[in-house]
Amino acid sequence: MGQCLDWWERNRCAINSCPLVCHLPELADNPYYTDLKAQLPLLKTDLVIVQWSGELLDFKSVYSTILQDVYTSRLKKAMDRYIQGDSNGKRSGRPRFKTQADYRSFKFPQAKQAWLDDKNGVLHLPFVGGMQIRLHRPLPDGFKLKTVQVIKKADGWYVNLCIEDSTAPEFSTNEIIPSWENSTGIDAVLYEADFLALSDGQKLPSLKSFRNSQLKLANVSKRKVRRKRGSNRRRKLAKQEARIHQRIARSRKDHAYHTAHSVVRTGKKVFFHEKLDIKSLTRRNKAKLDETGVYLPNGQAAKSGLNKSWLDAAFGNFFQTLEYIAEKAGAKVVAVKPNYTSQFLSYRDEKVFTDCSIRQYWDEIEQLLVDRDINAAINIKRVGLGLFLTINSRSGKITVSKTSSTAMEVLRSLRGFEKPSLTRKGSVW
Repeated sequence: MGQCLDWWERNRCAINSCPLVCHLPELADNPYYTDLKAQLPLLKTDLVIVQWSGELLDFKSVYSTILQDVYTSRLKKAMDRYIQGDSNGKRSGRPRFKTQADYRSFKFPQAKQAWLDDKNGVLHLPFVGGMQIRLHRPLPDGFKLKTVQVIKKADGWYVNLCIEDSTAPEFSTNEIIPSWENSTGIDAVLYEADFLALSDGQKLPSLKSFRNSQLKLANVSKRKVRRKRGSNRRRKLAKQEARIHQRIARSRKDHAYHTAHSVVRTGKKVFFHEKLDIKSLTRRNKAKLDETGVYLPNGQAAKSGLNKSWLDAAFGNFFQTLEYIAEKAGAKVVAVKPNYTSQFLSYRDEKVFTDCSIRQYWDEIEQLLVDRDINAAINIKRVGLGLFLTINSRSGKITVSKTSSTAMEVLRSLRGFEKPSLTRKGSVW
């Protein structure tokens, strides 16, 4: 890492400090292409001394492909993200030196079939030996082992097996043609105990795993901060804190899989959901200053609680899980733009849900009680089918409306969702 950062500092020039007519020397080769790879055989010949700690390291006891993976994969990707950026051009921060505690996984990129004995549950790794493992699912017959990755988590060691199965069928979602009967709209609710609202009238509950554990997590974190760095008590509290975070993540993932299976079991072939920009939704409010430079209230205190709820719900991970489960069931998931879907009635070009506090609306003409979230889910379904109204973003006028084409189907569905025991209290409930 030090050689890579030194190469980066020596082979760059700021455009505002050097004239365009000056001569720049030829760039030197990246160290992870030449120098670092050439150092591997030399490092395995004798013990290596760590300069900052004086620790002796024996690289002979490490498999060669693991050392190569550090240079060719991890270090190269970190420097490329720092210099060039990702596919969207977004650069990451300056790479940091990793300590022993930060290095939690190592990978065997060229695994061999003889390493795994799935019948007895034994995995043989070079320079490590045989390990008893518990497979969470049976491996398919005729598989080919490609990559093995060993990961250390808060509650123990885990192994990721990357296999190739030639008998797995290929599924193409382009063969499915969406229609009103075989599709479902999904709206992300994030209100009280609701998590999702479906266009067929269902509402699925939320979990709020972080909300339920944040008090316990805060107590452990406060106790850990008071302890001295490097002490055994701090390490024990750090492990306890990691276990709480692990339980939160696992419960959230389990809830995503159970909810995705509940959605797929409806039997539909196409699922439309709103395309959420979580990064923009959880962005901090812009600071406000008066004439004297004093900061004014900008509503960030309330926005912080909303941001926490958005991140706790993890809708991005859920929709990825839903796409995975749907493809296994022969269905597909499509993300659509949710503009104005929560404001207009799904059977009439009328804007009634003007405020987020309006959760239900009583229609005097149709004598119908409309739920805000169910109505938004139906509108998302209409957007996916290309039947939603078109609104001019500047003037706000409706330019193209296709509400009448689905008005009867929507009214028939909403009347089936209505509960007869409800009593009306004004036009807005």
